Amino acid sequence: MADLLEIQGLTKHFPVRRGVLRRQIGTVQAVTDVSFTLKRDETLAIVGESGCGKSTLGRAILRLLEPSAGTIRLGGEDVTSLDRRALRAARKRMQIIFQDPYGSLNPRMTVREALSEPLLLHGMATPATIRGEVDRLITMCGLSAWHAERYPHEFSGGQRQRVGIARALATRPSLIVCDEPVSALDVSVQAQIVNLLQDLQRELGLAYVFISHDLGVVRHIANRVAVMYLGRIVEEAQTDQLYGNPRHPYTRALLAAAPRADPATARHKPPIEGGTPSAMALPSGCAFHPRCPLAIERCRTERPEIRAVDRNRVACHRADEPVTGTLDQAPGQGSPALLRRLAILERRRAAG
Repeated sequence: MADLLEIQGLTKHFPVRRGVLRRQIGTVQAVTDVSFTLKRDETLAIVGESGCGKSTLGRAILRLLEPSAGTIRLGGEDVTSLDRRALRAARKRMQIIFQDPYGSLNPRMTVREALSEPLLLHGMATPATIRGEVDRLITMCGLSAWHAERYPHEFSGGQRQRVGIARALATRPSLIVCDEPVSALDVSVQAQIVNLLQDLQRELGLAYVFISHDLGVVRHIANRVAVMYLGRIVEEAQTDQLYGNPRHPYTRALLAAAPRADPATARHKPPIEGGTPSAMALPSGCAFHPRCPLAIERCRTERPEIRAVDRNRVACHRADEPVTGTLDQAPGQGSPALLRRLAILERRRAAG
């Protein structure tokens, strides 16, 4: 199957300016030299710590942010070279679901007005057919047709996100960037939205770039996972392979930091030390080396290129060495505070 989306060397840097003359004093390297492909009906998850560049990458793919360098091909068409008019036409094929469903909807527009806007703008419906098309979209996403007459403040968070999904589907896209689509929702509602996204993918043949920090949700929905650290992809693999055999120390640390339901199996020592360096002053060599317990001198001086190791693509000088257990790769550890809260809940449940 041919690739729907091809990303080559995508880079987005932000100049930092100060003073009356707005002189540039630095550069935030939000995304640097990211490359991957995505097929139809496939979900690629982008994971990493807050500030690693996940959302910037998603917006750059859609040219909501203009890339500093690199190429984006959607269905073989070079999106990066399109002018404004051609880009508007291409936007029918690529849409986004935002993290905050309330902030992404106009509070002064009813749902019907919000869904009618992209349909009329792109010529997907006429005034005679617009009502039926909006009703189709809203019911496809699990709401009733009468919900279309309401305003955003009259919905719950999960219902608003369903409206956001319906709006993304309005132009019948082939690619949807899901930017933390369930992180602002209750856990029970998260499952409903994830199941809805999977049902729509099967029904409509959609491809997803799924941005998230929730490793449990990612494991459930993604076919492949790419791990980002300070603007670069450090590991990419099929989901089962990455969770079962992570090769990069940062990936193993992320999996070790994920909360576990059973506090008895948790560890109390943080899997990695220190904080994330500034994107304005990246470390030399491998950006992860100041926090990596496996770092050697080569890591401090030479940046690793991404390469194939087993069935993973990894940017690490030591990725092909046997895993020594220095970092516990089993997913499930959380912070001591979280573990204490879980233990209290478990004792209360046992006591009835």
